[in-house]
Amino acid sequence: MSFFHFDPALTRVSDKGKAWLNSLFIDHAIFRLVWTNFDTVIPGKVYRCNHPTPRRLRSLVHRYKIKTLVNLRGHRYCGSDALSRTESKKLGLDFYDLPFESRGAPHRDRILRLADTYSKMEFPILIHCKSGADRAGLVSALIMLLEGRSVRQAMKQLSWKYGHFKHSRTGILDAFFMLYAQQTQEKQNFLDWVRHDYNEQELRSLFKASKLSSFINDQILHRE
Repeated sequence: MSFFHFDPALTRVSDKGKAWLNSLFIDHAIFRLVWTNFDTVIPGKVYRCNHPTPRRLRSLVHRYKIKTLVNLRGHRYCGSDALSRTESKKLGLDFYDLPFESRGAPHRDRILRLADTYSKMEFPILIHCKSGADRAGLVSALIMLLEGRSVRQAMKQLSWKYGHFKHSRTGILDAFFMLYAQQTQEKQNFLDWVRHDYNEQELRSLFKASKLSSFINDQILHRE
């Protein structure tokens, strides 16, 4: 809708106002004004949340000394994206676009790209998707494994307390970690398994989602 159209550079006051309207009512940020599922993944190093508003981002940077913002939604035309990019630049943050899916088998190339990029980041980092439930949970769990934690510890990042529902289509993320554990008993290095043995098609064929949970997650909660 033209009413919500804006220049992502946000150089004009009118563009910034339209970006806010787009963020609040098209991207559902109105709910994120009062609710955040911010949490610590690794104390002093990695934190997670839903898509932060500029004010919340400033607060988190100040409190946790955040140096890097990781966007799991990818570069997109929406008010939330434009506002967080603009605020990140003002705050002097490093900014990474590392898009992941919430309802598909995790892609090998994206996992390996995350691992490579993670090794080069300036910490502490804050990772976010839209709701902070599924993709943020996936990447938090991946980071836990990269840091040498167990699958059991990692999978705690995919929890109902963040709004993640394992019986819906997003449960394929849980199934990914379970597949690794079942095939290797965690005796094989995680990244070696991803590079050489992980089969995305096999994971898709093994996972079956609940239609009811998927309907609630996709059609009622409007998750990405």
